[in-house]
Amino acid sequence: MARNERDALVRALVEDAIPAWAIRVVQLNSVVAARLGVTDTDVQCLHALARHGPMTPGALAGHVNLTTGAASRMVDRLVAAGCVRRVPDPGDRRRVLVEPTEEGVARVTAAYAGLVARTREELAGFDEDALAALLRFVRAAEHDTAEEARGAR
Repeated sequence: MARNERDALVRALVEDAIPAWAIRVVQLNSVVAARLGVTDTDVQCLHALARHGPMTPGALAGHVNLTTGAASRMVDRLVAAGCVRRVPDPGDRRRVLVEPTEEGVARVTAAYAGLVARTREELAGFDEDALAALLRFVRAAEHDTAEEARGAR
């Protein structure tokens, strides 16, 4: 591939495709939040819990870039919506952990089921090397985005 072709592909990814995808993800999360009766940040909280498991409200605040007070209100909303519950920390009974409820997991799973199915269909056309490259890129992009967010605070 010629250098100009490669540069054009990188530009198309960085300046068009990825930003457009990010906007669509934000839009989908907003629709899911409305369907669940919570806010967009609350949906981020549910993703963090699904990815990292039960955690303290303070740790959760760090994952979604909220103050501990705002995270407490977020947890209150998610408890009221039936998506999470507060449970005693088995390692320290003075602390509380936030964990998703079965109902909350089922509702979120159902909300994203169509996208998950479509994504699996799209990925079926990629061989293992291409999948490994995609995974490497997405993980690096997540890391870089998190670093930019930390630096911007």
